[in-house]
Amino acid sequence: MEFALVDGENFSPSCSTLVMPALSIGNVGQLAVDLLIPSAKARRVAYLDEPSVLPCAGNDAFGPDAVGDLALALEEYESPSHGLAFIQQRSPVITGMMISFAKNVANFVSSIGKDHVVILSSLDSGKRRVIDASSDMLYYLSSCNEDGSDPECEKLGWKKLEEYDPSQRLWKYLANLIDGGVLSEDMSDDPEEMTASDYYATLPFSALFFACKAKGLRVSCVLCYCSEGDNMPESFHLAEAVCKLLGQDPEQFHGNGSNGWTIPLSWKSVYGPPPDMSIF
Repeated sequence: MEFALVDGENFSPSCSTLVMPALSIGNVGQLAVDLLIPSAKARRVAYLDEPSVLPCAGNDAFGPDAVGDLALALEEYESPSHGLAFIQQRSPVITGMMISFAKNVANFVSSIGKDHVVILSSLDSGKRRVIDASSDMLYYLSSCNEDGSDPECEKLGWKKLEEYDPSQRLWKYLANLIDGGVLSEDMSDDPEEMTASDYYATLPFSALFFACKAKGLRVSCVLCYCSEGDNMPESFHLAEAVCKLLGQDPEQFHGNGSNGWTIPLSWKSVYGPPPDMSIF
């Protein structure tokens, strides 16, 4: 992965924790990072050039006004005042290149001096085996212990992703691929033959988790279940969870939205303009 620094910017050693999304159903991770970047007053530091990510370009995502400042597929932002860095990913990884992407991200993050990576992602609510009484339950996966558990996350009331089993075949296979193993034709990708645990091991957050862990980085995955549709409430929930994990208080962001958040400009056009009320 190559990068181009924004004029006058550089990677800050004080921003040792990096938050990024792993693309999944509902785009909740991306929306949460969209919310965190302007709220933390983060500045764009670098444009990232990654061959495994499809190119895209759009207008300024954060505003406050659309002035024609291009937003590209993969960018890095930093907020020295909060000690946080962010990667925002706005387009998907090319099919079959997820392992390469995950390893390149891990190498880049390690090379610029970050030591803790927080990965935000969503899970398909249709795959949930047990319906929790609390529909907004958060799940996590951590590199702190071999079984994925983390006492700090447990204190926050989160549940470890039960489907994570490092001894299970697809999780072991994924770890082997990250370590340089060869793609095996024996591993079937037939959805009808996949177990519940297999589904979670095939998601982008899993590859990023193993790749960053292999580089010696501390990794925390924060996960929530959702369906397709308007997932802005879930993105607020995930962003608030990150703040709790990292000891940040959204009220101190002093944004233009509720509870201290700054609503990004790009959200105004997510679902188009409101209907013309004169038609009713």
